[in-house]
Amino acid sequence: MTTKKIQVMIADDQELIRESLSIVLGTNADMEVTGLAGNGRELLALIQRRVPDVVLMDVRMPELDGVEATRAVKEQWPEVRIIILTTFDDDEYVFNALKYGASGYLLKGVSVPELSNAIRTVAQGGAMINPGIVTKVVKFFNRMAQSSLATDPESGEDASALTRTERNIALLVGRGLSNKEIAGKLALSDGTVRNGLSSALAKLGLRDRTQLAIWAVQTGLASGEVLP
Repeated sequence: MTTKKIQVMIADDQELIRESLSIVLGTNADMEVTGLAGNGRELLALIQRRVPDVVLMDVRMPELDGVEATRAVKEQWPEVRIIILTTFDDDEYVFNALKYGASGYLLKGVSVPELSNAIRTVAQGGAMINPGIVTKVVKFFNRMAQSSLATDPESGEDASALTRTERNIALLVGRGLSNKEIAGKLALSDGTVRNGLSSALAKLGLRDRTQLAIWAVQTGLASGEVLP
């Protein structure tokens, strides 16, 4: 039986970069690059014709930048996963993109295996919120507490709405751990972690794992201790 390939689109205003990414990702047997766009508007036109699984999104593009393009894509095609790919280590871009639904953030200097694995991770519903990003989130919220760039904890429930297991899962998501790592740390099955994650999202009124990670940091949960 033939396994469906991960459909990838690349949006970058530099032709050399998008062509190079297309070539290297095309060497992965489980991926197919289905479109190249020079800006956010071109990307939206491409997706109208063929919806991909994952978009690699540059941040700084003419006409429609990566942050606004992320918002437009997620509003129209919420199932599409987006990885922000940029040379700019810019907090405001990172958090706006995450706020609008991006599943991850990588610098363009990332290795090809790391990029390929990131695409596989988000295609399966995971998020690329690594410890480095979580640290940046903490620093950002220290400066911009309760700003409009954040998920507002006042708009949902607090951690008291969660069971002990759900709380521990949310805490570890906030520290950047994957489901597999969380399962190992809490001595739970992968299924229990997935169910606990879904339940926590529903109780907190959050959309996805990325928002949960930000919420866990903003509320201080991520800096707490795992309950026995």
